[in-house]
Amino acid sequence: MNTRPLAGKIAFVTGGSRGIGAAIVRRLALQGASVTFTYAAAEEAAQALVVAVTTSGGLAHAVRADSADAQALAAAINTAAAAHGRLDILVNNAGVITHGSVDDLPVEEFDRVFAINVRAVYAGTRAAVRHMGEGGSVITVGSIVADRSGFPGTAIYSASKGAIKSMTRGFARDLGPRGITVNNVQPGPIATDMNPAYVEELVLPLIPLGRMGQADEIAAMVAHLAGPEARFTTGASLTVDGGFMS
Repeated sequence: MNTRPLAGKIAFVTGGSRGIGAAIVRRLALQGASVTFTYAAAEEAAQALVVAVTTSGGLAHAVRADSADAQALAAAINTAAAAHGRLDILVNNAGVITHGSVDDLPVEEFDRVFAINVRAVYAGTRAAVRHMGEGGSVITVGSIVADRSGFPGTAIYSASKGAIKSMTRGFARDLGPRGITVNNVQPGPIATDMNPAYVEELVLPLIPLGRMGQADEIAAMVAHLAGPEARFTTGASLTVDGGFMS
């Protein structure tokens, strides 16, 4: 088995300084890719990740870019692609969660969530594919709430992830003739610092496998989709949830 199936590949990950994003950066680098990732504010965590990756023999570079700023995101992608001459892998991971009923959340919160969770995916993908050729991969980290909200107060967040799922299918149609695959990974309950404290207690009894998922398990799926064995997989939304949606 090839333990470095991404050797020589150039990857760009949004929101890569912590949680699932950091796990993705580590996994892609471990498998041989040179990874540039963005962070919005957590500079200390981002630089610590760069050190950890390089100490392990990988290649990683952190750049500050707010995914809510489409121009800044595109500029970061263009700069990374120019430095390497191309881009092979884009992972749209940056995202925010919001909770609250339609009575409580203002329209401005809808705009904020969609700017980061949806518009940034469009802007990032649009910038990245200009630097991609045959064999390129675009992977977005969505959520199972695209299919089932499950709990009150998730309307805006669910809508944003549903938009990602639909956009993935459209992108796959647009980019397939160029040999670029586009897929969406939908995590279920994952143990990350983005979750409110009550989440694990609430959802654990509903997971057939009896545990929360780990960020590394999402990273493994992302790396598979970026690799040579997934070249006939495109337009898919792949659920990784321990059976939560069963």
